[in-house]
Amino acid sequence: MSAISLPSGLTSRPLALADAAAVFAVVAEQERHDTGTVEVEEADLLADWGRPSYDLGASSVAVLDGERIVAYAEHLGEERYDAAVAPSYRGRGIGTWLAGWIQQLARSRGVTIVGMPVPEGSDGDRLLTALGYEVRWTSWVLRLPEGARIAERPLPEGYRLRVATPADHEQVWTVTEDAFLEWSVRERASLEDFGAQVWGRPGSEPWHLPVVTGPDGAVVAVAHAWNAGTDTYVSKLAVARAHRGRGLAQALLVAAFAAGREHGATSSSLSTDSRTGALGLYELVGMRTAATWVHRAIRLA
Repeated sequence: MSAISLPSGLTSRPLALADAAAVFAVVAEQERHDTGTVEVEEADLLADWGRPSYDLGASSVAVLDGERIVAYAEHLGEERYDAAVAPSYRGRGIGTWLAGWIQQLARSRGVTIVGMPVPEGSDGDRLLTALGYEVRWTSWVLRLPEGARIAERPLPEGYRLRVATPADHEQVWTVTEDAFLEWSVRERASLEDFGAQVWGRPGSEPWHLPVVTGPDGAVVAVAHAWNAGTDTYVSKLAVARAHRGRGLAQALLVAAFAAGREHGATSSSLSTDSRTGALGLYELVGMRTAATWVHRAIRLA
C-alpha cells in the first residue's frame, strides 16, 4: 500500500485481462484531455499484458468508484511504469497514491529507479515534478503534414523489401532488439515477449511487418506499423548497424506509410526520443512534431 490513503469511497484491486476496455477508456480520456488526441489503443494494453513473462495481477492496481475504474497503475518491468487518472477525479490525491504504490512495488523488486512518460506541461508532468521526479529524456510524436509523402529511395543492389514471414521472426527480433539496446538501458526482451507485442499483437496482419533483406537473404532492417483509426503508426524502425547509411530506414517508412494508405489511412505518424538521435532524420523526410512528452523518473532510496 501507499503511505497515504485513497480518498473516502474509493477502493483498489489488481487488474485483470477483462479490465482492458475500462483501462483503455481511462487512458483515452486522459490523453484527450492532456493532448487533444488519443494515441493509445486497447490492443496496446492487451499486447503488453499478453507477454508470457508479465504477471498482470501482481504488477497492477486499479482504483474504483463503485464498479467503475477511474485510475490505474502498472509496473511494466524494470524501470518503467504507466498510470492514468480520469480527469474528473484529479486533485484528490489519487495520482500521489498511485506513485507511492508503484514505488513500493518497485523497491520490493529491487528496482532502484522508476519512471513513466507524461505529456510535457500536463497535470501528470506537474504532479511528478512536485513529487521529485526528474526528466531522463524527451520524446516526440511526429506526423507527416496532410497530403505529404516521403520521397521514395531505391534500395541498393542486392537488397529486397518484402513482408516478414513466420520464418523471419527470430531475425526480426534480433535486428530490432540489437538496434534498440544500443540506446535503451534494459534487459533484452525474450523472443516470446517481443512476439506478443509484434506479430502476436491483437489485430496483427502480415502487412504490419515489412522487412528489408540483404544480399545474403538475411533480414537487416525492420518496421512494425499498423493503422490506428485513419492513422498509420510506426511503432518500431530498426536497421542492423552494418547496413546503415544506405536508405533502408527511409525505404521502410515509405513502404509502411503506403501500405497504411492502401488499408484506409489518411495520415502517418511515429514517435522517437532524445536517446536515439533520430529526430533530425525524421524532420529531413518531412515529418513534424505534433506532441512532446517527457520521461520523468525518481531514484528509490
